[in-house]
Amino acid sequence: MLPIIKRASTVASATVLGWLTAVTPAFAGIFGDVPDIGGATDARAGTISVIKGILNFMALVAVVIIVIAGIRLVVSQGDETAVGTGKKTILFAVIGLIVILLASAIVDFIATEIVDQI
Repeated sequence: MLPIIKRASTVASATVLGWLTAVTPAFAGIFGDVPDIGGATDARAGTISVIKGILNFMALVAVVIIVIAGIRLVVSQGDETAVGTGKKTILFAVIGLIVILLASAIVDFIATEIVDQI
């Protein structure tokens, strides 16, 4: 019973999708011109803005992890395993922060040099 329902829903979905893609251009002239709601540059700017926001958030998380690792290092009271864990955490968070800063530089380069030429 399940394969029949699955096949029927697939056929129905394909039929509706085909109908929508075929009928939409046919009726496009009835409603007049398509309004200009932005263009590829707006989508590019929005995408770059979202990527920059994500990178900024990741940098904030890396700094918070460094602070937490520093607190754990201070509170470890000389326990060698806790000290080693704190040092590794700080090292990896700093490496992550460097990678995030490099990624941010790459996004800025792409946004200013490459996208502006397109």
